[in-house]
Amino acid sequence: MGILDGKRILVTGVLTDSSIAFHVARLAQEQGATVVLTGYGRLGLVQRIAQRLPETPPVLELDVTDDAHLASLAERVGAHVDGLDGIVHSIGFTPQDALGGNFLNTEWSDVAQAMHTSTFSLKSLTTALLPLMDRGGSVVALDFDNSVSYPIYDWMGVAKSALTSTARYLARYVGDRNVRVNLVSAGPLSTMAARSIPGFDELARHWPERAPLGWDVKDPEPAAKAVVALLSDWFPATTGEVVHVDGGFHSTGA
Repeated sequence: MGILDGKRILVTGVLTDSSIAFHVARLAQEQGATVVLTGYGRLGLVQRIAQRLPETPPVLELDVTDDAHLASLAERVGAHVDGLDGIVHSIGFTPQDALGGNFLNTEWSDVAQAMHTSTFSLKSLTTALLPLMDRGGSVVALDFDNSVSYPIYDWMGVAKSALTSTARYLARYVGDRNVRVNLVSAGPLSTMAARSIPGFDELARHWPERAPLGWDVKDPEPAAKAVVALLSDWFPATTGEVVHVDGGFHSTGA
């Protein structure tokens, strides 16, 4: 028996097999869940990557900034599963002008795009799928430590701070439906999304030496395991929480 036996889980954000979301989907299947994936833009690539999972799941197109996509999402997911027990939000995007040390010069239009895609989408994705969560369930979003500022991360760091707050408020308003909302704050990982951040190597450079447990930027499995644990029934009274999976880096000083 797995800790997700009988669970129905929607996972966003699978793009390559180095994605945290890919490993969440793999572990979820190994732990007994039925998985549905969403993708945007490179849908053919997501479909090919999905074939590397233990069982090939359906892949649905989803642009979380498109109201029409969101309005039809529950019906489209419902064509494959008879409900949902879990949602994994692994979505983030920031225009290049909002990263890399350009903080003071970033235009509002770029900030707005970052906030819509990376932050507001947690609320819009969850509310779009609430009709399928009649038994309650768990929403888990992927975060990055935002208790301090980091070089080059800029407006994505602000968007992640807002994501943390959004999760707390979302937890407040869906708790009466027995839906939990939590975040996994992973350390820097060498995913395709991370490599699109200018100066990512500099951001990640000190992690292995400062994290008490060390840190491997090429290993997404610890973060994926935390997501799967939060999707399970083993955290029945935990919501609005941030679980750090970063080797302990966030807890250390200089």
